[in-house]
Amino acid sequence: MSRQRISLRQEVPLLVWLVFVWGALWQDFSAGNLLFGALISVVVARLLYLPPVELGGRFNVLRAIAFAVIFLGKVVAASIQLLVLAVVTGPRVISAIVAVPLRSHSDLLVTATGHVISLIPGSLVVEVDRSTSTLYIHGINVRTARDVARLRKEVRDTEAGLIRIMGSREELSALKQEGGA
Repeated sequence: MSRQRISLRQEVPLLVWLVFVWGALWQDFSAGNLLFGALISVVVARLLYLPPVELGGRFNVLRAIAFAVIFLGKVVAASIQLLVLAVVTGPRVISAIVAVPLRSHSDLLVTATGHVISLIPGSLVVEVDRSTSTLYIHGINVRTARDVARLRKEVRDTEAGLIRIMGSREELSALKQEGGA
């Protein structure tokens, strides 16, 4: 069974990312190491089946800057909340796994949403259902239905922010119709 040839335009983001990861893993961003990383990434992309990274064709820099500032604020706030929980509540903290259906079916946006949520202390993606674009999130200090709704809203707000940054025009339009733009 042969796979359909992926155009270089579709493969470039993946190759660039693999070269960046190569440099980061070796902690060496010299020209020689990056060139060798590029060679390895081309071999990996050609020999192993990796789905193409499909971009929405747009990227909003201003929204990305605002998103980054909000994200850093959430990381600081969640770190403080976890500190308080650890000191005050200790091992009696109750956590839950919550299913959060996303709007987007783009692998890039689902993955980005999952990574952003996992980088915020106190939440972690434990499963992804690609067929329904559902993230299963482990959240700390989730005790009531209100806490579940708050966690779902936080995940969907994160996804909305990413759609505003790099979602397709159709996803952005759907978000606006929903009243989230």
